[in-house]
Formats: sequence, structure tokens, C-alpha cells
Amino acid sequence: MRPETADSLHRLLVEQLGPAVVQRLAPLGDRTTYRVGGAAAVLVEPESVDHLVVLSSTIRGAVEQGVDDVEILVVGRGSNMLVADAGFHGVAVALGEGFSNVEIDDTVVHVGAAAKLPVVARQTASAGLTGFEWAVGVPGSIGGAVRMNAGGHGADMAASLAAVEVFDVAAGDKRVLRPELLELGYRTSAIVSTQVVTGATLQLARGDAQASKDEISQIVRWRLDHQPGGQNAGSVFTNPPDDSAGRLIDVAGLKGQRVGSAEVSVKHANFIQVDPGGSADDVFALMQRIIAEVRAHSGVTLHPETRLVGFDGFAEGASAPA
Repeated sequence: MRPETADSLHRLLVEQLGPAVVQRLAPLGDRTTYRVGGAAAVLVEPESVDHLVVLSSTIRGAVEQGVDDVEILVVGRGSNMLVADAGFHGVAVALGEGFSNVEIDDTVVHVGAAAKLPVVARQTASAGLTGFEWAVGVPGSIGGAVRMNAGGHGADMAASLAAVEVFDVAAGDKRVLRPELLELGYRTSAIVSTQVVTGATLQLARGDAQASKDEISQIVRWRLDHQPGGQNAGSVFTNPPDDSAGRLIDVAGLKGQRVGSAEVSVKHANFIQVDPGGSADDVFALMQRIIAEVRAHSGVTLHPETRLVGFDGFAEGASAPA
């Protein structure tokens, strides 16, 4: 999106939604757990589906008038995203607190897409429900977890999803989708870039509140013992079939390898840590080095689990270049 297009779109959206909802050149890297990277050309923080309707209508009207295509990026808690230092030249959508509801009705849980996974895990455990304890160790949002079918400790979103509410910015419509339509797989789904997950329905089971709380404590302790802290975005690469990305990186001798401000964690090889004030481009360069060296050492090509935003020649969701 050209700067003049961003200026025009920003002006139109501010007129309809207000400056508290719409920003121009808003820091985006700061919204990720890496805490590095550039700005979004336009950032919209809707508090309701009505705000999304206005956003959709404005973008579709601009496109009909002949502006260049407007790329959409949905941002959750930023726990699985790396934004290039050059930023994102489109419209980033980050759902506001209006989408953070958690409503428990017997064993059915209705959650907004902005709700934090650890919060939902603890609330459902306290309500005597089981099946979502694993989520306490994932610092993301419900929406992001649906999009990538997040998981851990032997479970994932697919195991408890009953329905998903999605708003398509390109089409301007809202749908409720059954899980079988989402094509949920290992860290993948059929959700596309123009679709904003606005909420989800979870089907959990009756359990024992204290047992669930104990399990949550064990998960938290395990994460502290086995995963690094600092500025990182969790697992960088998906695990190949019947193997571990961390093991492959480790046996290739890459623990502690560094590119500028980015380093392969010495605690867990499938984590990259970045120095405060560091560079997203350093992280990306280190990812490319890891891919090349693991391929040379073991013949396996690793694929990013991290969402890569704004890197030229590397479309979001694509595998690394050979």
C-alpha cells in the first residue's frame, strides 16, 4: 500500500471510527513478544463487530475507486509473530478489549478472540472444567490460537473447539464455522488473512477444580524449567514428522549461534532470543542460517512456525527458500 493510499485510508477511518481506534504508522513490533520490528502503515483496534463492518466497507470502497490492493494483517497477542524492521505496509487489525469476554455456561465456554489463553485456562479450571489446562503455557489470544491451531502438552485447540465466529473484511460478512470447515492441522487452519476470528465456543468436560489447578501449576513449572525467558516468540520452527526441530538444531551445533542481536537459545534450540533494542531482521537472518545448516547437516528442511510479516520475497506462511 502506497503512503498516499495509507494517508487517505487513515483519514477516512478516523472520520468514522475516531483517533482512539485508528492510528497511522503505529508501532507493531512492540506488540509482539520479540518486541522488535517496525510499524504498521495503519493500525485499527476495533471494539465491536460494528467497527469491523465500517473497516470492511471503507476498504472495499477504496478498492472500488481504484486504489492499490490493501493487505490485511490480524494481530493477536503477538506471541508467534516477527515483524520486519521495515514494518508492514498495510492495515493491521488488533481486536480491543470488547472482544475479551469469557462466559461459562455449564461445560460450554463462549470466549472473545482477544481473550488471553492463560486467563481462559485458569478461569475454566476454577469453574471445575477440564480440557483447557494446556493453554496456560501459551501467551497468545483465542483468535491467534484458532488461526494456528495452537497447542501444547498433548492437546490443541481442535480438541475443544465447537464453533468459531469469523468476520471477513474482504467480503464484509460474519459467519459461524464448525470446526470441520477450518481444516485444523498441526499449527495450521483454513483461516485466511482477510478473516478476523472474533470469538469461539469451547466444549469442555466436567472435572475437578483442584486437579486442574495442580496440572496448571505443573505446566507452568515445566515451562520455566525447559524454556527460556526474555524476548522470544516460542518455537520458531514446526516439528518435522517423527522428529523435533529443537533436536535437529541442537545436533547441527547451533545452540548459542548469533547473528547481530539474535541468538539461538542455549536452553532450548528451537527458540531464538533477541537483545533489548535489537533487530527483527537479525532474527530473520538467523532463521535462514538455521534452515540452511540443518538442511546441510541432516537433509531436513525446517519450516517456520513463526508468522513472518513484511519480509520481502518471503510471503507469510511460505516455506523458507531453498
